[in-house]
Amino acid sequence: MGLFHPERDQLQLEDVLAALGNPLRLRIVCQLAQADERVCGSFAIGVTKATATHHWRVLRESGIVRQWQAGRCHYVALRRSDLETRFPGLLDVVLKDGAKDGAEEHAEPIRLART
Repeated sequence: MGLFHPERDQLQLEDVLAALGNPLRLRIVCQLAQADERVCGSFAIGVTKATATHHWRVLRESGIVRQWQAGRCHYVALRRSDLETRFPGLLDVVLKDGAKDGAEEHAEPIRLART
């Protein structure tokens, strides 16, 4: 059984905005916007694995990111094309505003906190 990813036409503005309304998730999206794809554990978020998993689920189920597994690694990519098609200009505004607010300030990888 795969992970749930809404189809492009199922993306809802209120879900996307709610997901991006969390400062940690906004920081993740700003970091992800700098690369095509990344390993989920390479983000500078400094939270427990359980908390990180929750944030990944919210981002995935809102349609902001796509996640997949290849071997033992879990990857994530921003669904830039889908978001731009559904909500033209939204992602650019969010990324610009997030950068102004310092969401990208910790772009280097920080290992997840041990649980």
